[in-house]
Amino acid sequence: MSMMLEYKGYLGSVEYSDEDEVLHGRLEFIRDLVTYEGVDGKGLKAAFHEAVDDYLELCAAQGRKPDMPLKGSFNVRPGRDLHRRAMLYARRRGVNLNTVVSDALRRFLDHEDHAA
Repeated sequence: MSMMLEYKGYLGSVEYSDEDEVLHGRLEFIRDLVTYEGVDGKGLKAAFHEAVDDYLELCAAQGRKPDMPLKGSFNVRPGRDLHRRAMLYARRRGVNLNTVVSDALRRFLDHEDHAA
């Protein structure tokens, strides 16, 4: 069972509050805080869709570009030795560091996906 909702490229969390007896979540991987809640799965999904639509409408009304999740880049701080080894590896193969890191990450995740 997936614990994330997806709509129009946005991802939303799914949490349960035992105290309030409601499902709730927020848009993940963006800087703006956008939340939603519902009493059941169907209600939560509808509230999530409404939250995304409202967020996009608000951004348009304010004349600003909405945050998009997971833009395709992130900073990695592997430490000096690993950075050096990766750069030398890339240089020997005639590729850039981004290619080395992307290929390594892809191989790792493919392996983990098959192991799960």
